[in-house]
Amino acid sequence: MNSFDFYNPTHIAFGEGKIADLNKLVPAEARVLVLFGGESARRTGTLDEVTTALGERQVTLFGGIEPNPSFETLMEAVAQVREQGVDYLLAVGGGSVIDGTKFVAAASVFEGDEWEILTQGGRNIERALPFGSVLTLPATGSEMNKGAVVTRKSLKAKLPFHSNHVFPAFSILDPTKTYTLPLRQVGNGVVDAFVHVVEQYLTYPAQAPVQDRFAEGLLQTLVEIGPQTLAEPENYQVRASMMWTATLALNGLIGSGVPQDWATHMLGHELTALHNLDHAQTLAIVLPAMLRERKAAKLDKLVQYGERVWNIRDGSAEDKAEAAIAKTEAFFESLGVKTRLSDYDLGEQHIEPLIASLESHGMVKLGEHGDVTPEVCRRVLQASL
Repeated sequence: MNSFDFYNPTHIAFGEGKIADLNKLVPAEARVLVLFGGESARRTGTLDEVTTALGERQVTLFGGIEPNPSFETLMEAVAQVREQGVDYLLAVGGGSVIDGTKFVAAASVFEGDEWEILTQGGRNIERALPFGSVLTLPATGSEMNKGAVVTRKSLKAKLPFHSNHVFPAFSILDPTKTYTLPLRQVGNGVVDAFVHVVEQYLTYPAQAPVQDRFAEGLLQTLVEIGPQTLAEPENYQVRASMMWTATLALNGLIGSGVPQDWATHMLGHELTALHNLDHAQTLAIVLPAMLRERKAAKLDKLVQYGERVWNIRDGSAEDKAEAAIAKTEAFFESLGVKTRLSDYDLGEQHIEPLIASLESHGMVKLGEHGDVTPEVCRRVLQASL
């Protein structure tokens, strides 16, 4: 196990009816901007529940944050914060809304070109407005971490940033708020959480049995409850398990002291930026081919993954590794998330622009060993056709 610093200050309020806790979680004198996505938050009554819980505080709204939050839209929110003297933000939605709120929190008090927050990966963030979140779509873990991803449509660029200044002060997790989600979003959420765990776990042995067993437990849970989340939308215990698993998948704990990959995510970001695919769809396309391409380097952990998560006992190490990848691919498909570029009408002609975009963003040495080059990514995409 490597040395590490683990820090996570986010207060989690978990359970049905916890939105009422906003009255004690948000400072009484706060001037609050509530940020949300489409009209589902209003249609389901969640937005009304939130504003009621905020009581007599000064509250304004900002809607329209996209599933892949855009720099352009978020800068409109920044302008509203500055014009209205807002001093507290509240995200109501899934990972995209929370990611966008993190950017607004930092950009609203940033001196200089706000796009540099993304180009510098958040290293230049010195402070941010405080904010909390009400999670309605479990998937990304953004509700309990310091990272976010933002797309600049005009540049077709999707870039991540991280900073200790953008941890949510609190996040409310009420599983009942997931009951009305479209099945596509539910399946995407399971895939997203699954790949988050894989990117921190499926690298090479690092003598970190606690992190390994924790990660494997989360993966096993997702395999077990994934189909149930689709089949039983109002099963509270299943949705509660899904919500908490997705949060734990990327709150920093299982990645502490171990090597991490993230090549699948970086290549996936390019697919989203250029072709507007759902984030989880890109992960389901890239991961199986990425694992096959890098099977030799990941063989020990692939075998461990196959044995412990999928109970694969027969065959050689190579056989077990391939069976584990096939099981992963089939799991994604069973959730309604397709795993080939051709499933989304993308072909050979789309590969070179994706590689060029990857190179333009400096993503030329990816993976836990820094050996995932553009040529490796090209082969991965070709294998994903």
